[in-house]
Amino acid sequence: MQIKTELLAPAGNLEKLKIALGYGADAVYGGVSSFSLRIRSGKEFDMESFDEGIKHAHALGKKVYVTINSFPFNSQIKLYEKHIAQMSELNPDALIVASPGIVKMAHSIAPNIPIHLSTQANVMNALDAQVYYDMGVKRIIAAREISLKDCEAIKSILPDLELEVFVHGSMCFAYSGRCLISALQMGRVPNRGSCANDCRFPYEIFAHNPETNTTFRLDEEEGVGTYIMNAKDMNMASHIDEIISSGVIDSLKIEGRTKSPYYAGVVTKAYRHAIDDYYAGDFVAQRYQDELNTTQNRGFTDAYLISRPFERHDTQSHDFTIQYGSHQVAALVSMDGKTWRCKDKTSIGDKVEIVLPVGACLELIDNEYGTITHEDGAYWLTIKKIISTDGREFDSIHSGDTRDILLPTTLPSYTILRRGIDEALINKGLCESGGCPS
Repeated sequence: MQIKTELLAPAGNLEKLKIALGYGADAVYGGVSSFSLRIRSGKEFDMESFDEGIKHAHALGKKVYVTINSFPFNSQIKLYEKHIAQMSELNPDALIVASPGIVKMAHSIAPNIPIHLSTQANVMNALDAQVYYDMGVKRIIAAREISLKDCEAIKSILPDLELEVFVHGSMCFAYSGRCLISALQMGRVPNRGSCANDCRFPYEIFAHNPETNTTFRLDEEEGVGTYIMNAKDMNMASHIDEIISSGVIDSLKIEGRTKSPYYAGVVTKAYRHAIDDYYAGDFVAQRYQDELNTTQNRGFTDAYLISRPFERHDTQSHDFTIQYGSHQVAALVSMDGKTWRCKDKTSIGDKVEIVLPVGACLELIDNEYGTITHEDGAYWLTIKKIISTDGREFDSIHSGDTRDILLPTTLPSYTILRRGIDEALINKGLCESGGCPS
């Protein structure tokens, strides 16, 4: 029986963990505390909620990998030991670590939990992979700069070593986590989880003459832009067939623990469909790109896995830091499926698209609260009443309002309601009909 390549999605908090699993992930990754490379998302979990997330995943037959992948100071070693011991008690499916010392420590403290080597270790060749494999590492998360051919070379020498590659999400301007710009400008150290994303800022360029102590501002060529270090987002959806058919990749990883619940759901679902369609012999790249284009992004690139870095000239966005996707989230349905919470101004009479978790379906209904229809291959909700659980009634409700609004029927947990970006911008008063950005 052929084992499907794993789909691994980000879990920035308990809600996003449940969304990622509901929208098709086989496994999720996340962490607690500052020992994770995403301090902000690590703070959104505590031991109790992370334990709940692991139990939720295991009840679904799915996995959770714990991120302990920052690099320790000497003063933190005892804290790492304590943290690994605490996390091991939760029975996660793997520990993701970055340094050889922590690999050794994790094996000593939690010998029964598999070790996955973080992309922070920047493994790109069989020589380095062999060293970590000999140390007991079960899986290597390859550097984002690796090629598929290099993965094939590693696997030919180490067939029992699992290989995981990133297929979607933010790209680092440097080798992952090795950039010092954030530390220099903000005092926030990237490889300890607190990168300030300084590469996403616009910069002005100056020339200084020390002999005359004169400084000139250099004007950039019109249309080239000043986001000179801003890497586009990785998007490998169109190459999932090539990656899986290579036979050497065990897990496909989506980046984005600090991104929105919408991102966690829609991106995971798109890659779930790409993987399943490949195995079903029905792979259609544009199908997945249409969904991924609904998310905010910095422009997309297929990065380096298929093409080598020196062959690429489209990996940076010089004229903007981020752009709208084709859609905007209107609301997110609660876990019990009975209410929705506003994420974008929504009014009586609005018609929003219903994005369902993987495998879910709906019955068409029409009652005093709203109508659910099925048109052009999608489900739609037309809102007739906006009534909160405390009995208050509204003509419109705005983003930031945390009231739970009653649905016309129970929907699957964490169903997403969305609208086209033009309609969303018109609702916000940011553009007029016919004059919205493309």
